[in-house]
Amino acid sequence: MRATYMYGAGDVRVIDVPDPVIQQPTDALVRVVRSCICGSDLHPYHNLPATPEGKSMGHEFVGVVEDVGGEVTTVRAGDFVIAPFAWSDGTCDFCREGLQTSCRHGGFWNANGVYGGQAEAVRVPLADGTLVKVPVGEDSALVPSLLTLSDVYGTGYHAAFKGGVSAGTSVTVIGDGAVGLMAVLSARQLGAERIILMGRHKVRTDLGLEFGATDVVAERGEEGIAKVRELTGGDGTHVVLEAVGHMPAYEQAIGVVRAGGVISRVGVPQYLDAPVGFPSLFGPNITLTGGPAPARAYIEPLLPGVLEGKVDPGKVFDRTIDLTDVPDGYRAMDDRKALKVLVRS
Repeated sequence: MRATYMYGAGDVRVIDVPDPVIQQPTDALVRVVRSCICGSDLHPYHNLPATPEGKSMGHEFVGVVEDVGGEVTTVRAGDFVIAPFAWSDGTCDFCREGLQTSCRHGGFWNANGVYGGQAEAVRVPLADGTLVKVPVGEDSALVPSLLTLSDVYGTGYHAAFKGGVSAGTSVTVIGDGAVGLMAVLSARQLGAERIILMGRHKVRTDLGLEFGATDVVAERGEEGIAKVRELTGGDGTHVVLEAVGHMPAYEQAIGVVRAGGVISRVGVPQYLDAPVGFPSLFGPNITLTGGPAPARAYIEPLLPGVLEGKVDPGKVFDRTIDLTDVPDGYRAMDDRKALKVLVRS
């Protein structure tokens, strides 16, 4: 089969690899119908050292079950399924608490012999705990929106949920990528009264306004902080959802959060430490939260809105390509010519 591998910064190839097979009785084999390129995939695209053996790529996919191991009971061949970006058993204490990204027996795609979703097929470990069956066909118009439940929608929702967004809350979202836009959508769903989107790409911020943002601040750094403070009477907002992961975004978050507020980070941090001392978080009683979203925990709660057409998170996909063209998709996202690329396998 064909699969996407990265061999170093900027070096993405689609190669032939052996077809996946059932290795454990808890496995399922899934034929990938749609996958995508994530903003977090651009981090290794920028800095992965030369890797002669290659690194498999992709952690978001939906598809059709082709085969299952003897102990799998919740899905069977022919089912259309969503695969969250972490696989998990669904039974350990962390999974029962809704923190599947810390599953005691689970893991992440592209590590420890479990390969990625930018491919024609994937072996899914712990299929009963990982996969979610959806009552649609693979040709459904809902497929792009269902794919967002694999990662970006759940990640945006996680940011808002962990931030405590509720009716009457004021929110700043930092970042106009797919996760930031899903954070806007989620903040609106949770009842936020005011949502300020910090982003400077008009096509993206226009979509943010459609998803529920009330204001857009294009300025960055101190200028952007001053603008948000101006919009909020000098106070800042109750919650800040940081969806970038770079230090300037974190510093902006500190600059725009209201005293007693919450910073919720879901952008994968590209730094080893961050200000948390008296002048930044301690003095004004700021709470810092967030982390890798347990997307599996949010699929069932968010799924009805997608199936009923009440939300259309699939609008974040603005380019569709075939698997063969995945290297071009990475370049398009890196050049900001595409917001999020959908991949047909």
